Amino acid sequence: MIRIAIALALLAAPALADPVGIDAERMAITVETPDGPIEIMRGQDNDAVITGDFAKTSRACPPFCIQPMTPAEGVTTIGELELLDMLEDPEAVVIDSRTREWFEGGTIPGAIHMPWERITDQLGELGCEPDFEGWDCSEAPEVALFCNGPWCGQSPTAIRAMIGAGYPAEKINYYRGGMQVWRLLGLTVAEGR
Repeated sequence: MIRIAIALALLAAPALADPVGIDAERMAITVETPDGPIEIMRGQDNDAVITGDFAKTSRACPPFCIQPMTPAEGVTTIGELELLDMLEDPEAVVIDSRTREWFEGGTIPGAIHMPWERITDQLGELGCEPDFEGWDCSEAPEVALFCNGPWCGQSPTAIRAMIGAGYPAEKINYYRGGMQVWRLLGLTVAEGR
């Protein structure tokens, strides 16, 4: 009976055959958040699969149309490793530009929430100063925006609005993979608050 219980427990355990690192040198990074430090790493279950909304491959377009690689001239599109570097940089700001409901369903640790439809109203929080023609963001930090993935138009729309309001395009990065690719890679997801 004990052998059967052990065999069943082994079958139910996650497949931990090979360690899953972020890259060849790092298993994890730690980012500071208002709730304290959070370790970002990839899930260690070698048999894990993506489920739920982020596993969907086809949605009506519009609004779920494939987004361009670069949402505006001068903006840099980045991947996960560059985003992780920004999360470790105390001078950089990572922005979750999704709606409140999506943000509360889980976000990238260390990201702040600035919804796409109101982002230009919040540029003061990034160090921009109001001026007669919009905002003076010459002293604002480098930022990275993300939303739900390559089919999500929330962060591209927010980026174009920020540029239109005066945020320098060369200080904006676009994490096109968004939460769909973040989850696909098994990276840590934090509760959005």
